[in-house]
Amino acid sequence: MILFANAKINIGLQIIAKRNDGYHELNSVFYPLPIYDIIELLETGAAETTLNIQGERIPGNLHDNLCVKAFELLREDYAIPAVSIDLIKQIPIGAGLGGGSADASFVLKGLNDLFNLNLTSEQLELYAAKLGADCPFFIQNKPVFATGIGTDFKTLSLNLDEYHIAVIMPNVHISTAEAYAGVQPKAPEVNLEEAIRLPIQEWKFHIRNDFEEGIFEHYPLLKEIKEALYQKGAIYAAMSGSGAAIYGIFWEKADLSDLAKYGRIYHPAKL
Repeated sequence: MILFANAKINIGLQIIAKRNDGYHELNSVFYPLPIYDIIELLETGAAETTLNIQGERIPGNLHDNLCVKAFELLREDYAIPAVSIDLIKQIPIGAGLGGGSADASFVLKGLNDLFNLNLTSEQLELYAAKLGADCPFFIQNKPVFATGIGTDFKTLSLNLDEYHIAVIMPNVHISTAEAYAGVQPKAPEVNLEEAIRLPIQEWKFHIRNDFEEGIFEHYPLLKEIKEALYQKGAIYAAMSGSGAAIYGIFWEKADLSDLAKYGRIYHPAKL
């Protein structure tokens, strides 16, 4: 079974409170982005599930990878046999694009289909929520207004197909802990759920990512990339999640070749 796990961007990210369990309450718009990791699931008859990774290097122990954890989570409730998971990693890591979360959720969906578990989307979302805050989004993979810790969703009728999205990923890694250390939770000044319905050319005046102020102070290169995207004609530009990827939304595909000095440039096609 071959799966194509796509990324996502955050359009706006408001950090509104810190919870007693250490998580943060947030408001954000999650939008699927057509940059893909490729996953192959095969039943092997082996004693243990294996994970093989090509492409982007993923640090850490493979047994701690969310793809393996997704398999183990389902095996707690269902007698599914071991599989081999082959992952071609193309979504950059440490980017705020949700690549690891997408991989885990697509493994859940793939195992559900491979072994005819007949789990509903709602049931899969409950499993995904145990793996990470972004994971449930990738089960239905539709634009949503996200609240809570990023697991409570309201569907949005948002379609950016007529625009072109470009992403620049510099050689910068920002840990989630570092990102949150630079932000002070506060009540939002703008109703993001209403602001996202404004004409896209109005977004830059109303929609912001609360992580940007602190992160741009420590990594001025990221602010420079955002400004460069606006200079190239972006209608809206922002950092996704806790960074470090910066995206721009354009009326049409722009020539960004001279911005390659900042890092790798992605020109996603449509989903």
